[in-house]
Amino acid sequence: MDDDLKRFRQAMDQTTPEPSAKRRAENLDAALKKFDLSQGLEDPARLTQDRAPQARGFLRGLKKMITGFKNPISLAATSSLAVASVAAFVVLPNVNWNPAPPLPTPVSDFQGRALESDVADLAVTQELEAAPVATPLPSREEAATARIKRAPVLQQSQPQHTESIGAGAAYPEADTEAYSNDGANRVVATSENSVSTFSIDVDTASYSLIRSSLTNGHVPPADAVRVEEMINYFPYDYAPPVGENVPFSTSVAVFETPWNSGTQLMRIGLQGTMPLTEDRPPLNLVFLIDTSGSMEAANKLPLLIQAFGLMLRSLDPLDEVAIVTYAGSAGEVLAPTPAGERDKIMAALQNLSAGGSTAGQAGLQQAYAVAEKMTQDGEVNRVILATDGDFNVGISDPEALKEFIAEKSRTETYLSVLGFGRGNLDDRVMQTLAQNGNGHAAYIDTLAEAQKVLNDQLSGALFPIANDVKVQVEFNPAMISEYRLIGYETRILDRADFNNDAVDAGEVGAGHQVTAVYEITPVGSPATLNDPLRYSAETPVENPNRDEIAFVKLRYKVPGEAESRLLEMPVAPSLATPDQDGRFAAAIAGFGQLLRGSSHMGDWGYQEAIDLANGAKGNDPFGYRAEAVTLMRLAKTLTEN
Repeated sequence: MDDDLKRFRQAMDQTTPEPSAKRRAENLDAALKKFDLSQGLEDPARLTQDRAPQARGFLRGLKKMITGFKNPISLAATSSLAVASVAAFVVLPNVNWNPAPPLPTPVSDFQGRALESDVADLAVTQELEAAPVATPLPSREEAATARIKRAPVLQQSQPQHTESIGAGAAYPEADTEAYSNDGANRVVATSENSVSTFSIDVDTASYSLIRSSLTNGHVPPADAVRVEEMINYFPYDYAPPVGENVPFSTSVAVFETPWNSGTQLMRIGLQGTMPLTEDRPPLNLVFLIDTSGSMEAANKLPLLIQAFGLMLRSLDPLDEVAIVTYAGSAGEVLAPTPAGERDKIMAALQNLSAGGSTAGQAGLQQAYAVAEKMTQDGEVNRVILATDGDFNVGISDPEALKEFIAEKSRTETYLSVLGFGRGNLDDRVMQTLAQNGNGHAAYIDTLAEAQKVLNDQLSGALFPIANDVKVQVEFNPAMISEYRLIGYETRILDRADFNNDAVDAGEVGAGHQVTAVYEITPVGSPATLNDPLRYSAETPVENPNRDEIAFVKLRYKVPGEAESRLLEMPVAPSLATPDQDGRFAAAIAGFGQLLRGSSHMGDWGYQEAIDLANGAKGNDPFGYRAEAVTLMRLAKTLTEN
């Protein structure tokens, strides 16, 4: 047998051509052309199929099988089979249905000498899949007809909507994603309306969505960009509150606008107090988890389970956790359990699987029922909804959801919403639920983001220190001719809402920070956009406070109280040099406006935002600001012509 094997190897060596670089190039070109025709790719605009890994796996596996045998008998038998198989392979390339040169006979592939081109393997395999040896290959006309019939099906696998963004870049919008936003705030003439009122916002979902889009090579849709959520994603060095029973401090700074030297930025900052850990009340949590079929992807339910695992590490052992899931129907999969029993809670999480439709209403009702059973005086109760936002069964109308959640929020059980995944993410539903559930919304696109939201910032996310927080700014017409609030479009309130305690507003959690930025135009600035009115009835009024540029007022409720409290502070016309926090907040404000395609930015673009942010990163222990610069660079690249 050894002699036979030696003779067989010698015969194989004698029939094997020597490697040739020129021959290899010709083979590669022929293989590519064969592959293009077999896939209907004569038209370069046609979509392709992702089948290459299968082909490579087939031939590489065959090679590994042959070369891996040690036993001479097995090797001889298998080699004979391989030669016979190769002979069958060689028949196909010589059929003249493509003007490309014929593929060479790949006899030596199975000895590992000439197996250097995955593309050649792929071409042969694709032809075998398209037409078995015993079946005649189609004519050119038949192949073209088949390609036309297949085209509509293949096109459906690609995004169906393309939206123009900013400076003309296109973002391929996926499936059914929907976003909650309004048109950008307009420039207001102070002589016509000197008062601006809005509800605070501590959500950060928009920034994470923007990061997800940019890191996947797309400029986000303009409606996905909420500038205030971008600014509030980052920590700032605001002074803590001073005095007892004061939930937060307020600071105001005014400095020159980076993108318009004729205007100024007025930054309002709030800093929430951080109670001592041992003083915090017990916490009751209901994890309301979407286990519908749309949650099956790795960046949805699997990431969700990891995220909640991180959160458990930050809970007190005496806190309680329950788990409710919903798909075709809702159910309690874990009764209220002390957080100290972490293994039991993790086992319940890891047993979850995705499938079925999304019974959102049933899930919410079940979660609130469980939370009600857990409620004790002096404890904090919160439902944390984790979903991709696809509520396709039960209450799916945002207004109906708003009414349902608003009614439940009066029970002092707050609702926070965590979004996962892309494709059918309904940001609109997330915002509706969080804003009316006295909670906040965040989007979890990575485990690092889960660490930030559910571990590092757990106190702010779960322990409220002030409810229904509203801001009202009155600008002095004698000093400020125009103003524009940057962001907060979905949080604008009527002037009368400020003093109406029945009007809902945003919540501030322990240690939370809130930042709002106005662009203001001093009287007499050449940057003023509104001409004076011909028939204005304005008359000079003696005002002892005419040297103030604005007067800032805040209203808030202490949790559990029905009547609001008031804070006030005047703003002096002192133009200061912005500190690092001020410059960085301005860079992010500019970045967000560029993503929205704002008409107020002039020639100021992404490079200017990058330079400003780079010089204002300061102390960045977690790398959040450095990451923002990277996202700016990505946006610049994606929007350049």
